[in-house]
Amino acid sequence: MIEVQNLTKVYGQKTAVENVSFKIRNGRIYGLLGPNGAGKSTTMNIMTGCLSPTEGTVLINGYDICDQPIEAKRQIGYLPEQPPLFIDMTPAEYLTFVAEAKGVSDDLIDRQVKEAMQVTDILSVKDRLIRNLSKGYRQRVGIAQAVLGSPDIIILDEPTVGLDPQQLTEIRALVRKLGEKLTVIISSHILSEIAELCDHVIILSEGHVVADDDMAELEARMNPETTLRMTVKADEAGAGAVLKSIEGVNTVTKLSESEADGTVTLQVTTAPDTDLRDEIFFAMAERRYAVLSTETVEQSLEEIFLSLTAKKSKSEEVHD
Repeated sequence: MIEVQNLTKVYGQKTAVENVSFKIRNGRIYGLLGPNGAGKSTTMNIMTGCLSPTEGTVLINGYDICDQPIEAKRQIGYLPEQPPLFIDMTPAEYLTFVAEAKGVSDDLIDRQVKEAMQVTDILSVKDRLIRNLSKGYRQRVGIAQAVLGSPDIIILDEPTVGLDPQQLTEIRALVRKLGEKLTVIISSHILSEIAELCDHVIILSEGHVVADDDMAELEARMNPETTLRMTVKADEAGAGAVLKSIEGVNTVTKLSESEADGTVTLQVTTAPDTDLRDEIFFAMAERRYAVLSTETVEQSLEEIFLSLTAKKSKSEEVHD
């Protein structure tokens, strides 16, 4: 488990992160989100011991990343946004070097290197120079070096940036595979990727945590009411009166009206987890109003992200 406690990092007059606290629990995939300048990479660099905090602590399985760096770093594998590859080596040579640098015992190096290549599916290119590999395979080599040393936690900073659709799909599948056995933290600008891969999301804005929730809980919190959008063949006053007479309906708002075909589109809010579609249909039918369409509307992760970060977003910030 990782415990980030009151983390602050100041560069001169600029505060990149301020009083940030959260916990990463074992056995889950976490998404770290935020606009440019939010403090994501600064936070990741401190968590992995690449950068020292101005204030605060990071405990990794109980080890302080500043006071016990060697013990703490043994618990994690890290892939920065720019993979630290030696392109004139082969994957097998490079991973052997990394295993030695990580202090893997001599009698385990060959086995761990082979297992890392198997997990990341790079055995077929193990003897080719890294400089001659595609970006997708280079990312796989980068992930392979992160899993060497048998860490409990893998931290991946923007692992799918610059990949083509096929490579992106393959790397996402690899992240899901890793998440079956390890705790994974992934930073990404691709919100659909976070929604697809992650169990839990932490959103940063201007160096502060603005959300720290399970995906389902975040969506429920940001959608406190059930919202229906419906088109009815009726006038606004008549359809609105019918809807307002139904118990459980909170608000009725006109979105548009067409005199040409005699329809009105309305937005209806009800209590959360309340499904009134049957009641609405039969109430409309009694008045001989035809319900042409009904759909449930929820904020997407993109909309939730924008609503949480819009007031604080400063794209011109230089520290991420």
